[in-house]
Amino acid sequence: APEFHPEFRLQWLALPRESVTVAGQLPDGWPTPSALGLADLDRTHVVLPVHPSTVGAPLDAALRETGLVGAAVLADWPYLDVVPTLSMRTVAPTAAPSLHLKLPLATSTLGLRNKRSVKPGTLVDGAAGQRLLEAVIDREPRFQGRVLHADETVYAHAGHELLAVLCRRYPGDLDAAVVVPMAALLAEAPGGGLVVDHLAAHHHGGDVIALFDAVLTLLFDWQTTLFGYGIALESHQQNISLVFGPAHGELRLLLKDNDGPRVNSTRLTATLGGGTWGFDDDRTFAPGDRAVADVFTTITVHLCAGAYAFGLARHGRAPLPVLLDLVRDRLTEAVDRLGGDAAAALRERVLHAPELPVKAMVTAGTLLSKERSGAADINKHYTTGPNYLLRGGGPA
Repeated sequence: APEFHPEFRLQWLALPRESVTVAGQLPDGWPTPSALGLADLDRTHVVLPVHPSTVGAPLDAALRETGLVGAAVLADWPYLDVVPTLSMRTVAPTAAPSLHLKLPLATSTLGLRNKRSVKPGTLVDGAAGQRLLEAVIDREPRFQGRVLHADETVYAHAGHELLAVLCRRYPGDLDAAVVVPMAALLAEAPGGGLVVDHLAAHHHGGDVIALFDAVLTLLFDWQTTLFGYGIALESHQQNISLVFGPAHGELRLLLKDNDGPRVNSTRLTATLGGGTWGFDDDRTFAPGDRAVADVFTTITVHLCAGAYAFGLARHGRAPLPVLLDLVRDRLTEAVDRLGGDAAAALRERVLHAPELPVKAMVTAGTLLSKERSGAADINKHYTTGPNYLLRGGGPA
């Protein structure tokens, strides 16, 4: 598991070239069949990495389903030392840690139907999402250099969710910076205290609340700006990293996994123009704000803001009402700065709503069939809960 940081080697599968779709230029050092002991396949095959946990029955089933049994050859030699990252299915080569390889795993988390595979359509959508965000930043220069993106335009697949790889490349100028996933902030740090305490000590004069304030200010400015274009990202606390430094420079955000957004097609057309932008998932677009506001609320507000208000209060860093006031105030400022119909929608659906949507992933993924739950997307199936952003809305 990632927390044990084991080092292991990947397996490799040689597939006929005509069966593999490759987007972009595969990374330098990508092995040839001959480098893996399959010299007679150099002219006809290309190799894809396979997580060792997928080798065996799951891989055999994938080859049967794609009709590639007999044509695909699993190399005898493992190659490339890697370590797991925040995600078990995403590994980093020990010799090139700025390159992450996202590999399918034949397992499920958060419910039996929430598979850790890599569907080819999500690779297409990740690249499309990146293009969409780059188009927004071109129109919003204040985010240039402050909101960074991992490059997710290079990938390969053989038309099956267990025969795929994403080659995610992080910006190359972060060696002198401290990069920490938001998901780590409330974790216990070696030697005591929380990770956020140590970050505050180094970058905010020891003031944890000042650090939280800086995160909220940039995060809400960015996400409400996207909402103004009709976009809400599935950018939860595992998909956003905080970038500190070098030295005592401004806080920056680093985003990855840009597939799975929800987009108000009417608002996007009015701001950036129409079209599908190359998305494969037809659930991406909707004509109104509801689906977009649901993702904005459950991801940005709940997971990237509210969770830290409650968590920091639980750890005694500040009283909960103070922290909820901070979340409410920074969100209100960002919404006021946005203005127009988009701001009105966020006031109605988030700031002033009596209830807020809440993810119901376990229900949709395990407890009920899709026929009973009505879930079209396990990650975007909701129930409702009280709005803790209303004055006096936080529990005692």
